[in-house]
Amino acid sequence: MSGSVFSERSCYHPVPKDLCVTPIIYNYRLTMHRWSQLFIPTLREAPADAEVASHKFLVRAGYIRQVAAGLYSYLFIGQRSFNKIVAIVRQEMDTIGQEFYLPALHPRELWEASGRWAVMGDNLFRLKDRKGAELCLGMTEEEVMTDIARKELRSYKQLPQIWYQIQSKFRDEPRPKSGLLRVRQFLMKDSYSFDLDPAGLDVSYQKHRDVYRRIFDRCGLKYMIIEAHSGAMGGSQSEEFMVRTPAGEDQIVSCENCDYAANLEKATSKLAPVTDLALEGDGSPLEVHTPGQKTIEDVARYLGVSPKNKIKTLALMAAEKDPKTGKSRPRPVILLMRGDHQMNEAKLSSAVEGRETRPMEAKEIEDLFKSPAGFLGPIGIDWAKDMKDVDRPVLFVDKALEGRSNLISGANREDYHVKNITPGKSFHPTAYADLRSVSAGEGCPKCGSPLRIDTAVEIGHIFKLGYKYSESMGARVLDKNGKEVTPIMGSYGIGIERILTAAVEQGNDDNGFWLPAAIAPFEIVVTSTNVRDENLKNAAENIAQRLESSGYDVLLDDRDERPGVKFKDADLVGIPYRVTVGRKVTEGTVEVVQRSTREMTDVSIAAITEYFQGKLRPAL
Repeated sequence: MSGSVFSERSCYHPVPKDLCVTPIIYNYRLTMHRWSQLFIPTLREAPADAEVASHKFLVRAGYIRQVAAGLYSYLFIGQRSFNKIVAIVRQEMDTIGQEFYLPALHPRELWEASGRWAVMGDNLFRLKDRKGAELCLGMTEEEVMTDIARKELRSYKQLPQIWYQIQSKFRDEPRPKSGLLRVRQFLMKDSYSFDLDPAGLDVSYQKHRDVYRRIFDRCGLKYMIIEAHSGAMGGSQSEEFMVRTPAGEDQIVSCENCDYAANLEKATSKLAPVTDLALEGDGSPLEVHTPGQKTIEDVARYLGVSPKNKIKTLALMAAEKDPKTGKSRPRPVILLMRGDHQMNEAKLSSAVEGRETRPMEAKEIEDLFKSPAGFLGPIGIDWAKDMKDVDRPVLFVDKALEGRSNLISGANREDYHVKNITPGKSFHPTAYADLRSVSAGEGCPKCGSPLRIDTAVEIGHIFKLGYKYSESMGARVLDKNGKEVTPIMGSYGIGIERILTAAVEQGNDDNGFWLPAAIAPFEIVVTSTNVRDENLKNAAENIAQRLESSGYDVLLDDRDERPGVKFKDADLVGIPYRVTVGRKVTEGTVEVVQRSTREMTDVSIAAITEYFQGKLRPAL
């Protein structure tokens, strides 16, 4: 599938449809948790640098504390949530794969073998040991997993393999911000598949796709599955699991009329038809004087045309290996866009096959175009036939210009532009490529309905890596005929912290947040309004013990605090239900508050466990 609208909250386990919660087996024995004995340092004010809801509330609720920029400690209540998330991820991943635990320190040689030691640049934490050997802190594990595969896998009989781990990763993030959304150390589930052929990879990829849906359903998230750009990971296909939120830094394009959804880096659209200009003169390129008119808007206004009839010329230099010397050298790469369109960096990267690019300098522009910037165009230059034609400049024309005619471009002469320009006739591009960013309101490529653009947080990403790592690092197995072949790989990641932050972003108000029961630190908080009143105190203890004995994850708020303080803390810390033990105890009744809806229900104390059986599944 190419994409999906919001996933249906279909549960993997037979539980109520409105709550995707499953039993989780913990390594610790359930015991009464009393707030008075726990370290839950709630705050009334958010940190001054906190901009997004998840950052504000995770600090205020005592889940996390900052150690340094992009580095956080997870306190008791936060670690309980992370343990639950990890348990869900592990349970589901164990249905398709085998868990490993790999080192965080990687030798330079492994990353050089894959070619990524240089490519990752400053994002990679690098260090030396006492003997001077160079190492890095792992930001992903393709190299280490492939190293195991190349040393241990010998035959097709050992394939397929799916290996995963859950461990801290490291990235030297230049601008850590937004709490746990952009950090330098993070917890990640990363898995890797090894198959004999592309058909096998298709199966492993689909297994992960299905498991990811179950994981995110169980974590109670509303998410989208979208087409994605593979970036530095490489590979033929990738999809992202995204949660819409204003806190996100990714932009996603989606159609509400069909299932089309894609990252802005990958999205396409149907453009409304544009009326081409009429030919002028004898139809050959016609120079026109445009004194001082350099920008697209200025020229369009001066000539009385729409920017849609103008060609925008972007002049870049790409790093190219010289076939004679083997050294890197700059090569001109020119992009032609419709005047009102914006170039997409990720699409450019795909067009130049991952080569690094930079804007041309003034002298480089003069050398190629014989003109200053502001008047550049494609006429009069001998363009390369393809990327392998390394001695000539490359000309990429955006597909929005394919089939267009009688356009206006720069004339490669100061203060002049040229009319009657038709791609494929007036000049011959190296290639047509999708280079533009989609805009909101453009037509869906599948059904034509208007597209919307939202910010979102990525919670998971699955890649068909292909042979990039297995080939470069020399992994080989023997096939059925005894022939040596290269295994094909997939790579699949989930951000553990991002599941929690996405859940907070999806469920919060001015007073705090609420988590899906499956990942909340506790499912129920039992709050006595007056612990000095023996009747209330004993009733609260009894209710908490009965709920806990029935398998629910319970926190007893036994603090000697005013009711208002307790209620504010309960609202703040993400627990989905509060049982208020107050004056109605004399009537054999308590008040149950559902945090997400604020709905208050009087429930008989005698039937309290039965009430939650209709709301929650026991945690045991």
